[in-house]
Amino acid sequence: MDVQHFERVNAFIEARLRPLFDAETGSEHGFGMDDTSRSLRALLNTVKAAAAVKGLAAQRADADRATRDIIDQALEHNWDVLRGVARHWEDHPDFLREFKRHAWELDESPAAAATTES
Repeated sequence: MDVQHFERVNAFIEARLRPLFDAETGSEHGFGMDDTSRSLRALLNTVKAAAAVKGLAAQRADADRATRDIIDQALEHNWDVLRGVARHWEDHPDFLREFKRHAWELDESPAAAATTES
């Protein structure tokens, strides 16, 4: 699993969420203090936090074994969060099969190869 997997799933989810925040369409969603707006902001913030793993992934190669194990756990947890959100759109034409895979399955599948799957 590498940063590209996280970038792709994050872009996919944000593409589904961003239109809900579109002020140009007169939408109050995301900008108001109603429960729907608060929920949208919370979901978007959760997705952003889970996708913010570039720093961890970059440190993994130089880390000692114990730190690398902790980094791996953090990456796996954050992947599971994003995977769970993305799977709500399994029927979307832009959904990639890699979004269904567990972290350990991505280790067997380089990110570059995953771009050709659907």
